[in-house]
Amino acid sequence: MTLHTPSTAAELAAIVADARATRSPLAISGGGTRAGLGRPVQAAASLSTTKLTGITLYEPAELVIAARAGTPLAQVVETLAQRGQRLPFEPMDHRGLFGTAGEPTVGGVAAANVSGPARINLGAARDSMIGLKFVNGRGEDIKTGGRVMKNVTGLDLTKTLAGSHGTLAVFHEVCFKVSPLAEREATLVIEGLSDALAIEALSAALGSPFEPTAAAHLPAFDGARARTLLRIEGFGPMITYRTGELAKLLKRFGALETLGEAESGPLWQAVRDAAFVAAGTDPVWRISVAPSKGAAVGTKLAALGGRYFYDWGGGLIWAAVPASGDASAAAIHALAKAAGGHATLVRAPDAVRLSVDVFDPPAAPLMTLQRKLKASFDPDGILNPGHMYAGL
Repeated sequence: MTLHTPSTAAELAAIVADARATRSPLAISGGGTRAGLGRPVQAAASLSTTKLTGITLYEPAELVIAARAGTPLAQVVETLAQRGQRLPFEPMDHRGLFGTAGEPTVGGVAAANVSGPARINLGAARDSMIGLKFVNGRGEDIKTGGRVMKNVTGLDLTKTLAGSHGTLAVFHEVCFKVSPLAEREATLVIEGLSDALAIEALSAALGSPFEPTAAAHLPAFDGARARTLLRIEGFGPMITYRTGELAKLLKRFGALETLGEAESGPLWQAVRDAAFVAAGTDPVWRISVAPSKGAAVGTKLAALGGRYFYDWGGGLIWAAVPASGDASAAAIHALAKAAGGHATLVRAPDAVRLSVDVFDPPAAPLMTLQRKLKASFDPDGILNPGHMYAGL
């Protein structure tokens, strides 16, 4: 397979324009750490953004940073940390789940809208993206957004392209709004709750004025006691006050233990990276449902032999489910849809991901909109064809 590695936006635009002229599909990649996400792309050539590197703008006082798409995410995180700042959406690292090497990149995070547990309080990656430079499937180099948050009249291209997985455009620079690092963090733990009671407790906490920045429930698997988790971040006195008030609010659910930063940080990193379902080779699903439906979905996943945990107060379920007729892709999609949500097949062998719906098939009007977007941005279908939906 031919590999293109442009080092400038002009080179990137020329490569895409040439591919369009010759009707040659391109498989788009960044650091390769999420190679197992989405349907495998059938293309004779690939385009990597790994040489498009460097932080192009950082204004700590304005809480803004911009970097080229191939810039390692770790470089941005380290640069921000030196000034007491962070990317608020806490991007997930998929390497443990996929068993991949390499470095996650800025462009990959933006293209896949990669977010973590903090999104319930601080938003997802797309909510922090305020500017974007990209080359569409026509070979046109386009800039959208800027360096400040503002209301947008009409189509917000930055938000539209976030999560498009390289099917509409190849990003070459992304600008994010950042936030201050929390001075401290602590995690409240309640042990032994059922899924239903845990989700009730998490929902009560998330609906309170005490602002947890993450919420999760780890059911009892392999003999371990179930744990229900709430993270509080902020200044020292605020941590003390908010954890105390949450303890009062949740008293009816049982005794609460408070974990300090040494234990809290690694625990939420494991939640962020879906480490509790990463072991083994079973297909891994990311299922989003209303929190009120979460426990019922968990019961059905357990009946299928699945291991799972809840993130985001029970609205997001990560599940590793043995492949079988009862746990087919169609069955999992139907299970999520019956609960008013949707499911994404995050990990499975290439042959499986080529033959099933990886992303939840949208309703006909939404699919029509998807096709119109594809036709507008990539009329000849050369960018990651079929990566999200077969034939698109």
